[in-house]
Amino acid sequence: MTYTCGFLSSISQIPSDTWAKLSKNAGPFVQYEFLNGLEQTGCVGPDTGWTPAHLVIYQHETLVAVMPGYLKEDSYGEYVFDQGWAQAYQQHGLPYYPKWVSAIPFTPVTTSQLLCAPDHDRDALVGEAVKTIHEHYQTGCSSAHILFVPPHESDEFLSHDFLARFSVQFQWYNYDYQHLDDFTAALTSRKRKSLRKSKEKLSAAGITFHPLTREAIRPEHMHFFIRCYQLTYMKRSGHTGYLTPAFFMHLYHTLSQSMLLIEARRANVPIASALLFYDESGLYGRYWGTTELIDGLHFECCYNQGIAFAIENKLPLFNPGTQGEHKILRGFEPTYCMSLHHLDNKGFHNGVREFLAEEKRQITHYFEQAATVLPFNQAMKERLITKTNAQVIFHCAQHKNE
Repeated sequence: MTYTCGFLSSISQIPSDTWAKLSKNAGPFVQYEFLNGLEQTGCVGPDTGWTPAHLVIYQHETLVAVMPGYLKEDSYGEYVFDQGWAQAYQQHGLPYYPKWVSAIPFTPVTTSQLLCAPDHDRDALVGEAVKTIHEHYQTGCSSAHILFVPPHESDEFLSHDFLARFSVQFQWYNYDYQHLDDFTAALTSRKRKSLRKSKEKLSAAGITFHPLTREAIRPEHMHFFIRCYQLTYMKRSGHTGYLTPAFFMHLYHTLSQSMLLIEARRANVPIASALLFYDESGLYGRYWGTTELIDGLHFECCYNQGIAFAIENKLPLFNPGTQGEHKILRGFEPTYCMSLHHLDNKGFHNGVREFLAEEKRQITHYFEQAATVLPFNQAMKERLITKTNAQVIFHCAQHKNE
């Protein structure tokens, strides 16, 4: 079977309906509307450190697979930290940048990266993708990185000598809860009391929470969210954020069916806002902001309200974003994430292999420690299967790296 492969400098070079067929059921962040919005509103591009270079595979003139990809001149906005590798290259007088990264910019969510037509052999398409990546090294690209890959989609790349790197996020899982009370009943009595007191304190301050979806989200809600997002980013980082108002409004006009906006109000005046995305695979929390700092407001707006929404809508999981051990005590369980890496320089590739083997031992220890402080009562702990499943996923590729 003959394929033609290459890279495209813009997603707009692909018809949106063709992309939709390839990305069906792959999650909100690989949809055409999201990725095209990043390009059209200037969130990615040559001046941002994210130059679009989408890997495409054609059979005859039909697009049968695509990997969202970018040439990177730095390592910002990836959430898989390889600056140490770049420094090692520099110390040996070698350029680490540009590198090619398949990822969702500024969005550390596990999702399919190689989007394939369902009637094509995935193994063969992975082989074509790897061959194209290797050819790309000839242009001066040092390495390829596929970030936040579903573990069940990693084996084909691992068989081509990609290296698996692991990290830990904290995610909430829906154990067939019918009501929010079912979840809180699974917590220890001490944690239930703490959660109740936090909610009562916010209620006594006159603060209410309003989850909005679809047509209930109005332009004024989005404009207030953008204001909160920029204010909070400015206080924390000294700039208004990587994502622009134009991008958020683009999502409002094109992807509102996948958006959940939670607005906190006092005396019916909005004071904080969180923007999340969802589909049948789960709820994903990403962006938040507030006009004033109030104890407990962030947790309620970004986490507790999301859990309630996931239960009400029977969503299997809630991923509130990367990092943050504080999420454990809210019922978010440690969960392994996987990324794949291949370096053109064989010496550095083998050096990274050794580094990742040691890092994996540290990650395992961190995961096991985090699992010991989950706030569930004994009966619930005996039901939990997440850690067992994650351990299986984590070790399935162990022999590939060592």
